[in-house]
Amino acid sequence: MSEIEDRLGIRSLFRIEKNPKRGLTSYEWAVLAYALFTLVFIFFTYTKLQSPTALIMGRVRIVAMTGALWAVYRLVPCRFTMLARAVAQLALLAWWYPDTYELNRILPNLDHLFAEWEQVCFGFQPALVFSEYLPQWWFSELMSLGYASYYPLLVVCILYYFAYRYSEFERATFVLLGSFFAYYIIFVVLPVVGPQFYYAAIGLDKVAEGVFPCVGDYFSTHTEMLKNPGWEDGFFYQMVVSAHDAGERPTAAFPSSHVGITVVILMLAWHAKSRRQWLFWTIMPFFVLMFFATVYIQAHYLIDAIAGLFSGVLFYWGFMWLSRIHR
Repeated sequence: MSEIEDRLGIRSLFRIEKNPKRGLTSYEWAVLAYALFTLVFIFFTYTKLQSPTALIMGRVRIVAMTGALWAVYRLVPCRFTMLARAVAQLALLAWWYPDTYELNRILPNLDHLFAEWEQVCFGFQPALVFSEYLPQWWFSELMSLGYASYYPLLVVCILYYFAYRYSEFERATFVLLGSFFAYYIIFVVLPVVGPQFYYAAIGLDKVAEGVFPCVGDYFSTHTEMLKNPGWEDGFFYQMVVSAHDAGERPTAAFPSSHVGITVVILMLAWHAKSRRQWLFWTIMPFFVLMFFATVYIQAHYLIDAIAGLFSGVLFYWGFMWLSRIHR
């Protein structure tokens, strides 16, 4: 049994580290920094928020959990407890994302400006016509596959670093979490909801006419969205719909974090220097699908996806640089 465990690396997961990390990891500091930023935002907008006490207590619980996981690692400093620290913070992204809606819903919506810029740039609304020009079932499924690959790509990247580049595992996690929180800060202060919500609010007839009225604080109390375009019987289509039903909110449209984070994952894959760069070339097709899928399913304007591309590169290099300073 011990030979099998050694071959699978099971025993190495629980082997006590000779030089365990004493303090918090860089990505835990990133979590605390974002929690502090949003806490200040909550205090300044306390009377306008619907559930400020719940938002504050949520941050208290996250800080307490971070401290508890650090304490467990200090008691049993091994790779498994270090992995638990990273996985816990990555899993909490599912909590932080809708939290941006609770904060930015008090601000006036800006979609009319972005829809107008989209119209000026392209002469039409790509999110409106993309699925109409390519309604075929196979193309719809490709788009849905690309969009649904978002979190699996994140898991693959993190686990690769953990298994094969453990010395840079903390750094890769920091770059990813730091990029997520950079996007979330933008989403908090820039309330743009994207076509699937904005088009539903103003009506497709106005969109087709190129008329984009300001809706003010409409999304503070409305969360209705358009039905996803595409082949409704598709397996990946249903996966995307289920994900939207579970946690989608009218928030986080500009820039596209789906595109931006996938760029970060792609660049981390290149940095990993896997043999013949197999990790990079495996992820590349999903990145291409992701870029177009965000517009196809009407989650983003095309300018959101383009901004996600450039911001992803910027955040990758920025947080890689910060990771060197933290060391």
